[in-house]
Amino acid sequence: MIDLRSDTVTKPTEAMLQAMYHAKVGDDVFKEDEAVNELQEYAAQLLGMEAALFCPSGTMTNQIAIKVHTQPGGEVICSQLSHIYQYEGGGIAANSGCSVALLPGDRGMITAQAVEAAIQPDDVHKPITQLVSLENTSNRGGGACYQLAEMQAIAKVCKKHLLPLHLDGARLANAWIANNEKPQQYGEIFTSVSLCLSKGLGAPVGSLLLGSKTFINKATRWRKVFGGGMRQAGSLAAAGLYALRNNVERLATDHQHAKLLGQTWLQHSFVQQVLPVETNIVVVNFDEAVDAKKIVQQLANNKILCFALTPHSVRMVTHLNLQANDIDAVIQNIQKLSI
Repeated sequence: MIDLRSDTVTKPTEAMLQAMYHAKVGDDVFKEDEAVNELQEYAAQLLGMEAALFCPSGTMTNQIAIKVHTQPGGEVICSQLSHIYQYEGGGIAANSGCSVALLPGDRGMITAQAVEAAIQPDDVHKPITQLVSLENTSNRGGGACYQLAEMQAIAKVCKKHLLPLHLDGARLANAWIANNEKPQQYGEIFTSVSLCLSKGLGAPVGSLLLGSKTFINKATRWRKVFGGGMRQAGSLAAAGLYALRNNVERLATDHQHAKLLGQTWLQHSFVQQVLPVETNIVVVNFDEAVDAKKIVQQLANNKILCFALTPHSVRMVTHLNLQANDIDAVIQNIQKLSI
């Protein structure tokens, strides 16, 4: 099978497996796991932030960040397409007791003007705005990337209103490669950052939460409460460290593969739109008469897996386990599709 359902399906390479095998491990709850400590220090330095915390998943790092930044009865401003709202099991309400101000935007990206307008007034009838959260790249937005200037403008609004600014950076490395940015620029903008290791970077599991030392100390407590205290986690951390050191630059290949797929879809008259392909996600919108599940099944019959995002759209995600010949095979099968 050629699996394009998500970049979460990646499997460790032989070199990554060797790094995992040779990891020096200890009890991470006692802060004695050498590989975990090395990963956290490396990531913090990479983004120019004070400290980092290794967690099992990006959902956990996001939810911990929201918990640390907010109090029950508060409100979180984010895009209506954001992962923290759409795909984290109602965690904002369940874990933090907060409501959500959902903003429309361009492919999941919101503006500084919209953020400022959404901040609640000092009114006992309203929840208190306590956090702004962005997602870069935007999953449901087809891997769209914020421009640095817009994120800086949003940070300026947050600073003006004394609000923390969190980044769901599940595919953050894709963004900084696509836009030729430096990771440290994100550390300068955001109060906290969630950086996932198990998507395009290819680690089998894990995500990092980054911020100030004070923030990470609080986050470590909430990781424990959320059930995320880990023991000999160094084997997993070693995979993440290998990913950050070796698999970032090669994301450009995934982006090129995604662009080729997007161009191929546009050859069909039943394709209404392909969202602009900026990174490794391709979202294809069909005419209303087209059943996305039937398209998915046609491809599956030819050993190509993808995902029906809505009744009339599909998503494909490129990643490091796909080679040029795999992409060629997918292109040929897209061209042969019929409705």
